[in-house]
Amino acid sequence: MKIVVTRKLPGKALNTLFEKYDVYLWEKDVSIPKEVLMKEIEAASGLLCLLNDRIDREVIDAGKNLKVISNYAAGFDNIDVEHATERGIAVTNVPGVLTETTADLAFALMLAAARRIVEGVKVAREGSWNGWAPELLLGMDVCCKTLGIIGLGRIGSAVARRAEGFSMKVLYYSRKRKPDLEREIGVEYRDLHDLLKESDFVVITASLTPESEGMIGENELRMMKPSAILVNVGRGKIVKTDALVKALKEKWIWAAALDVTDPEPLSKGHPLLEMENALVVPHIGSASFQTREKMAEIAVKNLIDVLEGRKPQYIVNPEVLGDIGG
Repeated sequence: MKIVVTRKLPGKALNTLFEKYDVYLWEKDVSIPKEVLMKEIEAASGLLCLLNDRIDREVIDAGKNLKVISNYAAGFDNIDVEHATERGIAVTNVPGVLTETTADLAFALMLAAARRIVEGVKVAREGSWNGWAPELLLGMDVCCKTLGIIGLGRIGSAVARRAEGFSMKVLYYSRKRKPDLEREIGVEYRDLHDLLKESDFVVITASLTPESEGMIGENELRMMKPSAILVNVGRGKIVKTDALVKALKEKWIWAAALDVTDPEPLSKGHPLLEMENALVVPHIGSASFQTREKMAEIAVKNLIDVLEGRKPQYIVNPEVLGDIGG
């Protein structure tokens, strides 16, 4: 069997694929071109891809023998899952392993934006720091403030648990109310608009769905406090970029800290990369040695399990398992 892998992965997990299958590995440090992917996938039984690989209907149909698409990510909005299901192709992901690492980053972004860490590093490195001063780089307290979480799934719940250590009041908005988690971790439900109005920090951990795309636009940003900070570790398209740029320029909100953007990556000179009240990092939510290696192990195992007729640990469309002997 032939397997297509769209990028070299951390750790040794890919060795297992090379031992068992005929593997095509795209080794360049840029996304695989669509025409190359379509050519290589034609005879492939399995595809191991990244979140920035667009696996649309055209790509899927190019894979005449394709049985499994293993996504090296928790989300799967880069894949036309509906069409894959129609074709009887299993789609797998790695949702559980990156929860704590991404929650760590969400809190790191909150703290960095609130305390102006990046600006402070710049001042120190440029030699423009003339000594301690009462009004140098004044920021916002995190302790004892109100945190609003949009999307109380695995990552949102992990962020809420971290907030306890900062004595924060935690609100959440989710498509479905979660009474069990309200009792377990002491969070309070709000509708989206009330959450935005009450929160000092708003952290987006939601996945991208038709309902969440563009959820945070001009109207929503105007509801937030002028002192509020918006953090996005979910998906870039949840926030309307033009509206956010306007909100930051006109000081509707105090700052934004983004692990994800729309588009991604942002072009050089984009306003979000130029403003001091916008902190942007290059989609590194799961970027720890341990997590990225574990993600690779699970993605490889998911792929092999499907090809060998076993139920994988994580599957997006379990209804196809009968078609592949699961």
